[in-house]
Amino acid sequence: MGILSFVAFTLLVAVIAWWSTRKTNEKSSDGYFLGGRSLTGPVIAGSLLLTNLSTEQIVGMNGVSFRDGLPIMAYEVVAAIAMVFTAFILLPKYLKSGIATIPQFLEKRYGKSTKTIVSLLFLLGYAISMLPTVLYSGALAINTMFDIPQSLGMEPEPALWVTVWAIGIIGSIYAIFGGLKAVAVSDSINAVGLIIGGSLIPIFGLMKIGDGNIITGLQKLTTALPEKFDIIGGPDSDVPFWTLFTGMIIVNFYYWGTNQAIIQRALGAKNLKEGQKGLLLAAFIKILGPFIVVLPGIIAFYIFNGDIANADEAYPMVVKAVLPVAFIGFFAAVLFGAILSSFNSALNSSVTLFGLDFYKEYFNHNASEKQIVRAGKTFGIVLALFSMAIAPLLYGVEGGIFTYLQELNGTHSVPILAIILVGIFSKKVSGKAANIAILFSVVTYLTTLYVIKPDISFLHLMGILFVLTVIIMFVVSKFVPRETEYVQEYTKQVDITSWKYLKPVGYTIVAIVVGVYIYLS
Repeated sequence: MGILSFVAFTLLVAVIAWWSTRKTNEKSSDGYFLGGRSLTGPVIAGSLLLTNLSTEQIVGMNGVSFRDGLPIMAYEVVAAIAMVFTAFILLPKYLKSGIATIPQFLEKRYGKSTKTIVSLLFLLGYAISMLPTVLYSGALAINTMFDIPQSLGMEPEPALWVTVWAIGIIGSIYAIFGGLKAVAVSDSINAVGLIIGGSLIPIFGLMKIGDGNIITGLQKLTTALPEKFDIIGGPDSDVPFWTLFTGMIIVNFYYWGTNQAIIQRALGAKNLKEGQKGLLLAAFIKILGPFIVVLPGIIAFYIFNGDIANADEAYPMVVKAVLPVAFIGFFAAVLFGAILSSFNSALNSSVTLFGLDFYKEYFNHNASEKQIVRAGKTFGIVLALFSMAIAPLLYGVEGGIFTYLQELNGTHSVPILAIILVGIFSKKVSGKAANIAILFSVVTYLTTLYVIKPDISFLHLMGILFVLTVIIMFVVSKFVPRETEYVQEYTKQVDITSWKYLKPVGYTIVAIVVGVYIYLS
């Protein structure tokens, strides 16, 4: 029954995605990479949420909460604020320039060399961290929920290889041959299913603890594990409190405002109003995030008495323990959709970056729209195969998959966020200054984190490095300034009139998330 409902729901989503995109001209770069610049607010919000709420987040964050409790919720609080900031500041700038990729914006601001360096950083980040972690965490969840190793008569690690490759092949077909609109439509459907299904896990979990009563279950949980419900992380926590004001800001502002795989949804908006609506709707729904990505981990700790060797297995194990059998197939299908979403998003963005920023720029200046799309698809296939080959190697990674992902992302999130913010708020910082700052940031971060290994949180390291990177940009520009001040041109690709309710809705969301954090402190 579980497998039948899994297959049925998965096929339904695929058919709807095909039907919705059959009239989109995906032989053009705008059609393939940006969905023909036709995405509306609800579609953008759904796609943003599902791209984010994938297994590396759900499995990874619940793994952290299993070990550490509520402090990991800080990521969700700052994420909502970062989306509001993007809607107010960054998206209007991006749409004014009519760009398809973040590196294209950087080329207009700093020059071709900066664009190339950042495109390369994005591609390396997707290949080494994002794509493999999505595949690994997704395969781990599916294997645990359906007892795949036992069904195949294999040990957990070899069985992981089989599932990773199955997910990777299906995801590649979606992303490479469907384009952004197919990804966005399927995301929106799965987002609804994931929010409903994800909410059922803590509900059934609390009912199990409270003998059928949710309130009783919550009282038992908070009484038995009071240390897990202290949102203020101590020095030994995965998320120490003061990181809220250092690396936590950088991680989230980079992710929601400059990460190509995320912001590409908003870049495909039919106008600025729809893009802003999508970001703010996603930010509002993000307030419910901790219920899905934090509480189940604490429930798992209670149910299994903290006796799970690999914390990343806490979420799929609690799903299997509390969810009625009739629901498991549906939820696995929704989770599978979430896996595909993040994998598709990163892969589609990689295809976009390669096709527009490398192939046309360096391999074939006179490439037609069709040739650019074809080259991007070919690159996507190679990248997908590479990711499938290294994903299973993450099995049992120290510190959990979520921490691994955030640590590695610091390599590119710090310099990319720094040069974009400086590029927007300063007219005089030069391209050479940006390039030197990027190289300084990457080399210093990797050396400090993996060679020197200081006794501070990697999030604090990111905060310190961000400040130094910005200072270096301004200092170098004093000696090597721009010849002329930067003036942004309006390309008129889309209407950039702001949504009239932007300020009241945006300020309300910030007030709610800050209020929730203070209440739980």
